[in-house]
Amino acid sequence: MPEVTDQIQAAAPSVSARIADELGVRESQVTSAVDLLDGGATVPFVARYRKEATGGLDDTQLRTLEERLRYLRELDERRDAILESIRSQGKLDPELEAQIRAADSKARLEDIYLPFKPKRRTKAQIAREAGLEPLADLLFADPAQDPSSAAGAYVDAEKGVADAAAALDGARSILVERFAEDADLIGTLREQVWERGRMRGKVKPGKEEAGAKFSDYFDFAEPLTSLPSHRILALFRGEKEEVLDLILEPDAAEADAVAAGTLATGPVLYEQRIAGHFGIADQGRPADRWLLDTVRWAWRTRIVVHLDMSLRMRLFQTAEDEAVRVFAANLRDLLLAAPAGTRATMGLDPGFRTGVKVAVVDPTGKVLATDTIYPHVPANKWDAALASLAKLAAEHKVDLIAIGNGTASRETDKLAADLIAKNPSLGLTKVMVSEAGASVYSASAYAASELPGMDVSLRGAVSIARRLQDPLAELVKIDPKSIGVGQYQHDISEAKLSRSLDAVVEDCVNGVGVDVNLASAPLLSRVSGIGESLAANIVAHREANGPFRDRTALKSVPRLGPKAFEQCAGFLRIAGGDDPLDASSVHPEAYPVVRRILSSVGTELPALIGNGAMLRGLKPGDFADAMFGVPTVTDILRELEKPGRDPRPAFKTATFAEGVEKIGDLISGMVLEGVVTNVAAFGAFVDVGVHQDGLVHVSAMSKTFVKDPREVVKPGDVVKVKVLDVDVPRKRISLTLRLDEESPAGGGGGGRGAGREGGGERQPARPRQGGGGGGRQGAGGQGGERQGKSDAAQGGGSGRQGGGGGRQGGGGQGARQGGSGGSGRQGGGQGGGQRQGGGSRQSAPPVNSAMADALRKAGLL
Repeated sequence: MPEVTDQIQAAAPSVSARIADELGVRESQVTSAVDLLDGGATVPFVARYRKEATGGLDDTQLRTLEERLRYLRELDERRDAILESIRSQGKLDPELEAQIRAADSKARLEDIYLPFKPKRRTKAQIAREAGLEPLADLLFADPAQDPSSAAGAYVDAEKGVADAAAALDGARSILVERFAEDADLIGTLREQVWERGRMRGKVKPGKEEAGAKFSDYFDFAEPLTSLPSHRILALFRGEKEEVLDLILEPDAAEADAVAAGTLATGPVLYEQRIAGHFGIADQGRPADRWLLDTVRWAWRTRIVVHLDMSLRMRLFQTAEDEAVRVFAANLRDLLLAAPAGTRATMGLDPGFRTGVKVAVVDPTGKVLATDTIYPHVPANKWDAALASLAKLAAEHKVDLIAIGNGTASRETDKLAADLIAKNPSLGLTKVMVSEAGASVYSASAYAASELPGMDVSLRGAVSIARRLQDPLAELVKIDPKSIGVGQYQHDISEAKLSRSLDAVVEDCVNGVGVDVNLASAPLLSRVSGIGESLAANIVAHREANGPFRDRTALKSVPRLGPKAFEQCAGFLRIAGGDDPLDASSVHPEAYPVVRRILSSVGTELPALIGNGAMLRGLKPGDFADAMFGVPTVTDILRELEKPGRDPRPAFKTATFAEGVEKIGDLISGMVLEGVVTNVAAFGAFVDVGVHQDGLVHVSAMSKTFVKDPREVVKPGDVVKVKVLDVDVPRKRISLTLRLDEESPAGGGGGGRGAGREGGGERQPARPRQGGGGGGRQGAGGQGGERQGKSDAAQGGGSGRQGGGGGRQGGGGQGARQGGSGGSGRQGGGQGGGQRQGGGSRQSAPPVNSAMADALRKAGLL
């Protein structure tokens, strides 16, 4: 038996082999990466500094590898536990073990284990104890037997079998359990139901008004294979809130036939397949009808229930993975937004009754002044507010004004515009900034230690100003889950979400690099090899001994040993230190390579750094050795050409057209420059300087098909757009990125865009930020109204969630779309309002805090 087990284990593919096959790379690459990760290396370190070992696996591949490695190891742990359980029951044979070893998913593993899984005393177990299994076997193997006659021999009152009918009931229970626990059958049926089935949603009686936000699902049906993740989560939430009844229809065609009255007997397809699997058929034999009834009972009472549960889990896991992916992508966009850099900045945290909180920070982020002004209702001290802002701006030589994009942001934006118009000599530029998570930061222990003695309400304004200067450095101070850039984040696994978001933050921080002499402890804690404890030690050492002069000085930090130094040194920068290489991403372990290069070209380091002509003339292979191959040397040469280069986009501003200051100034056919403020599944919102965002529908983004608008634009991008249609009374603007596109005659319903309400004058040809920190950050769910605002209508805990009622267009297909929070319609374009989705409405992506904000400003909510 041990020899057989060894053969089975040898035949099973290794974890590395499975991952290599999934990634399409060599097993040796995966093995090396796994060894490095198991040895304590981080993904950023392996991706950047161990390319030779992994064959050049990038950070995306390594993150996938890391996630799959976790899953497959959990699978193997579960496999071992199942083998031990079955072995302890004395039921493990070589064939069964081979099946278990070959199982490549948790679902398949659990299907195999189901018959052996310890369970409560079932009807089948009671029947076996009453000696009825031989009867079940007899009728199953020989349908020529008469069930009633055969059952008579098993009547035994002492065992609880009162008559032949009771004996047959027991035998049926045994066969039902056997059918329902056949792993191959269940696996096949699961895939067939997945391909042919659909999910139907119905409103619970009397819940129409209370559950209005789920109205698009009151009479809803869509195939399982085409359900998008946001719709899955919306359906499950509606069920959880007891608004919706969800019904899995295993075969959509049969369900339609039953509804139409053309299939009076109900679904039979899967019953036929179960019968076929076990060789059961109505051939006129005495037991055939009894066996077919047993099949029907097995399907309706056991199998379909089991499949419903497992397919719901499959839907949820699919939706969860997609939600986590979207959240991570949005967070990455927000963290890697273009930094305005070292410029004196005024942060405005808008509010009505409680006033607008003001904070001025110097180019390094140090707080210079704070104030609270009351320009809006009910105080309406507009002129006094302007005077206060002008005084602060002049006194501290303010360059930028960062305006939080939450409550009262439009009104505060007008205030800033008025300030700029009346004080042209100040040379101010105003920028709308996502204030997502600012309230979380304000109330945090770190904010209290960083800004001691400052009122909690003013800390948000400081954060808004600093996140314009450097979004990454400021946002790492906040738990990424609190930034609110995802949809339905409270419906998904917190552990999985945290793991994914932590990976994004780690990749972003290490991708940009960190100035060890300026970085905060939260920023340092995200550097490869450094956690919270080491970060605190680095800051304490810096404060006690002054700035680090070179990277080797890091070794004097308490508890920063050789392994931590190896992991972190390349990502920590020392500007103006003793060694110019310390300001680059060249790892100290590779400094000898640079010395060889210097010796070869006969020059000093200062003359080589930035000398593109000289560096591009060198061949990486000439300096490679056993430790540092061509990939690493290539990276070194590239880094020497542009040392410490920041991968984030340059901070740019959009120049709004002169004379275009309000929606009435727009004319169809105009080509304008604007800033992308938000991205949704149906398109992108663009600020063109008229206090109302226009909508570029996904169909107007490119001449070719666009599946995801984020493939074309992201928040903060400066773009040129053409005005397609303007609806002044409804404050809607339809735009296109296709500059050669003709505007519709008469501005028909070909998709009217959207604009945020509000008028107000703006200065012509004035810049507005187009980098990441600007304009209502969103990317399908980032930014939005700050959590904690008094009027935030929480939906799932992430700012405002809720759809609305306005019509949107932009040349769209005319499919109805409505989120979990309501029903927005997209109209225009092709063929009017045809309904889609399993014979029912097609609902829109759920809106989160930023999307609700964008739609609200577009006049759609």
